[in-house]
Amino acid sequence: MDQEKKGPVKLDYTLKTAKERVEFVAQLPKEQLKSKKYIEILADYIISAMTKEEKKSKEILTNNRMVTVNKRETSYQGLVSKFENGEDGLYNLMINDKNVLLTPKVSITEKDIAEIPALKALRESIEAVEKMVQVATGKRKFLLKKQLIEMHQEQYIIKNNYKQTSLTPNGGNGNAIKNLTGADLTENITIDENGEPTSDGLVNFFNWNHISALLCNYSALKEDCWGKFSSDLWYAMLDLDNLIEATLNNDKYQLYYKLLIYKIDGKQNVEIQELLEKEFGMTHSVEYLSSLWRNKIPKMIAETAKEQYLEWHFTYEEKGKWKRCTRCGKTKLATNRFFSKNSTSKDGWYSICKQCRNEKSAEMRKNKTK
Repeated sequence: MDQEKKGPVKLDYTLKTAKERVEFVAQLPKEQLKSKKYIEILADYIISAMTKEEKKSKEILTNNRMVTVNKRETSYQGLVSKFENGEDGLYNLMINDKNVLLTPKVSITEKDIAEIPALKALRESIEAVEKMVQVATGKRKFLLKKQLIEMHQEQYIIKNNYKQTSLTPNGGNGNAIKNLTGADLTENITIDENGEPTSDGLVNFFNWNHISALLCNYSALKEDCWGKFSSDLWYAMLDLDNLIEATLNNDKYQLYYKLLIYKIDGKQNVEIQELLEKEFGMTHSVEYLSSLWRNKIPKMIAETAKEQYLEWHFTYEEKGKWKRCTRCGKTKLATNRFFSKNSTSKDGWYSICKQCRNEKSAEMRKNKTK
């Protein structure tokens, strides 16, 4: 019977140094290295024996490290599947710092532990495992540490599922979104003192958090309201489609547009990363793509919604003051949203719109770096 049928060789945890373990792994039959899961176990086996100095001396983004990063992307998707509302639920646990991936927005408080029985039981289990780690050695200590990481993550999953959030004007984007099919989505829109439109609706296209929630649940919402022409949600989703087209379906933002389509189709970030690289010849990290999907794109769509409403309002509801940009030639509202103030000009505004001025500044900065 060959070695592969006998099963994996038992790892020798009496070897204390990373060098010894590397030599041990190098002697393993090649047939056993076909399993990705086993390779990951071997990597953990070696890394767990490395000293702090050895870890610091290694390159951070070697080819092997990138393999690990991509595997963790898969693990992320696995964690997402534990949430009732998918990636949206996990995102609620993250902070805005792009350098932090899984730090929760709020901590687990004593009040949470007292109010949530499952959380209290988990905390007691964590304390018990922490005591076991202090006296454990070798493989058992390594496995207990991995268990602790998973248990700490589970705390926030429990809290998130216990305290269901709702889609509110302040930016929550939770499970209440499922109940929008029969909801009354009428709204009152007003122009605030800064000239910005505001809405009191359950779904507010001026709020980018609401846009993000709708995008994350796009397929389910489309299916729920399909053919229900008397439903407010049917028309809301139609409006969302129009906003997406107006914002992203152009030469400048084709990458964003394709990213949105791939995410709605349910593709994972690693797969999207490969597809975009083939199509556009550019490589972006999965963290960057996630940031586009959850922040940049919803904010862009919300800005389009605001601009479209203002143009409609000051055309049909109220007479607005308009001004033609001398650079792009477009006629826009003479407000602080579209033009910067200039006390020396006759009408109090610069002749070039903000968009053109920003694009010019970006071009100048780019030229300086060359």
